[in-house]
Amino acid sequence: MKKTFFLLLIPFCLLGQSFSKEEIARWQEQAARVTIVRDTWGIPHVYGKTDADAVFGLLYAQCEDDFMRVEMNYIEKLGRMAEVRGEAALAGDLYVRLIIDSVGAVEDYKKSPEWLRKLLDAYADGINFYLNTHPSVKPALLNRFEPWYPLMWTDGSIGAISAGDV
Repeated sequence: MKKTFFLLLIPFCLLGQSFSKEEIARWQEQAARVTIVRDTWGIPHVYGKTDADAVFGLLYAQCEDDFMRVEMNYIEKLGRMAEVRGEAALAGDLYVRLIIDSVGAVEDYKKSPEWLRKLLDAYADGINFYLNTHPSVKPALLNRFEPWYPLMWTDGSIGAISAGDV
């Protein structure tokens, strides 16, 4: 029964969430306002006309450097590692979901001031634009990044889940 159910889900998993023509056009406009210059050591220096442009470029550059790490960070924060690593990750996912409230992050995004929503939108848009311009990159799970994802990182650079020894 498990195999049959899984096989029924495959078409939906493969489709993912495609990006609309309007989104792509908006991202292209924003990308035109961003310049990424890599120095001798490959460090990206990101320039934009607005703070949101700089955030967009920064996330695009980060994805160029290590998209897999960007995606895995959010898979972990969403409590969805078992979908990638299997049943052995279920306990860790439960632990994460007890600590990190994604529903709260969505609500925080909705209540955020406009200036912050612009930055959060640019954050997700930079990643999504990267995915759109690099079709050979195959995400492990997340085919679309949402602007509320960064709001799950409320505990500093070393998360409670990292310090909790799971």
